[in-house]
Amino acid sequence: MEYKSNHNVVYSCKYHVVWCPKYRRRVLTSEVEERLKAILREVAEERQADIIELEVMPDHVHLLVEVDPQFGIHRLIRLMKGRSSHHLREEFPWIKKRLPTLWTNSYFVSTVGGAPLAVIKQYM
Repeated sequence: MEYKSNHNVVYSCKYHVVWCPKYRRRVLTSEVEERLKAILREVAEERQADIIELEVMPDHVHLLVEVDPQFGIHRLIRLMKGRSSHHLREEFPWIKKRLPTLWTNSYFVSTVGGAPLAVIKQYM
């Protein structure tokens, strides 16, 4: 197992996160999917989080990510959803016409714990 550290914490915090567009609309296709992946990677890089696996389906997003526990998974997901909603709705006006907001307020998060990453990646 590989550990990371910041100034005062040594950690290995991996999370499986899933979230959906509002009304589970199938809007995450082709160009939108590629742009969404780029935005999520950009946010992760800024916050020193590691995206281990990223899978975008037409109606939901699966993310396996490692993040500093002092920053918090909730803050990372809030930033990812907020920035992606802003940019995608600006760059693809048809999304704005279909949805009042891009994402639902909720998301699923689960710690990976002792499960082998290969098993989690296979599931995703």
